Amino acid sequence: MQKAKPDWRVAVVLAAIAVLFYQQANARDLIQNKGSDTLVNVAQAWAENYQKVNSDVAVAVTGGGSGTGIAAMINGTVDIANASRAMKKKELDLAKSKGQNPIEHIVGYDALAVFLHESNPAKSISIAQLAEIYGEDGKTEKWTDIGLEVPKCKGQEMVLVSRQNNSGTYAYFRKAVLGKRRDYKMGTRDMHGSKDVVDLVEKTPCAIGYSGLAYATDHIKMACVSKEEGKPCVMPSVATASDGTYPIARPLFMYTNGEPKGQIKAYLDWILSDEGQCIIFKKGYAPVRAVKCG
Repeated sequence: MQKAKPDWRVAVVLAAIAVLFYQQANARDLIQNKGSDTLVNVAQAWAENYQKVNSDVAVAVTGGGSGTGIAAMINGTVDIANASRAMKKKELDLAKSKGQNPIEHIVGYDALAVFLHESNPAKSISIAQLAEIYGEDGKTEKWTDIGLEVPKCKGQEMVLVSRQNNSGTYAYFRKAVLGKRRDYKMGTRDMHGSKDVVDLVEKTPCAIGYSGLAYATDHIKMACVSKEEGKPCVMPSVATASDGTYPIARPLFMYTNGEPKGQIKAYLDWILSDEGQCIIFKKGYAPVRAVKCG
């Protein structure tokens, strides 16, 4: 008895059904989100939690710095650019020349903390002192220049830890502390990420660094910062970033090309909802408004 040959038409139909199911399973909208290293951790947390809200949307998050994210948005390769500084005029002009229309969305606030080794005896530091420490032609080179002696710091020579120049943190610190016309002192150690800043300061008694408050650890000291020498200082915190009393507080941005629509608008609306704002609060940043979080 001959065996019945399989019908090739059935095989084709079954293959087509399998392809259809595969396409439907993978037909998720993808939002490309890139930029600020300060925001990358909270951006990843938003992306992961949004899967529970809308599993049809996937959000791909990468860092690289505010300048990198803004450049990608200008070139049309990302949907949302994260930035820990506002766009510069030359970036806005370049975007417009390429037919792009950057729209700014404030998604939270951050206190830009000044980090010291845990053995550093400093109780406070002023904006003017920071400018002399980090600014070109600044006279402060040693901890003894500001009346301090740091244990295990050979020669008391300050080790200046900074960020790379594509970082929004780098740009904001320069503007807020050094002033628009002043550049950084030669010899700063420019770190790729905020975590790298904290790690180096933690291991280096002579060091001073700056980065987002959310990167602070229990093994590092944060300086109390005053606007003027001799005036009361303010510790960096979510509360002092929110009320603007901390001298180096800043808004955190997301940029889109034009007013967001569709899934991008829905995602940004969720980020600004109580749920999204509680996530940024739990990550150590200040939300855009008062929210009650469980």
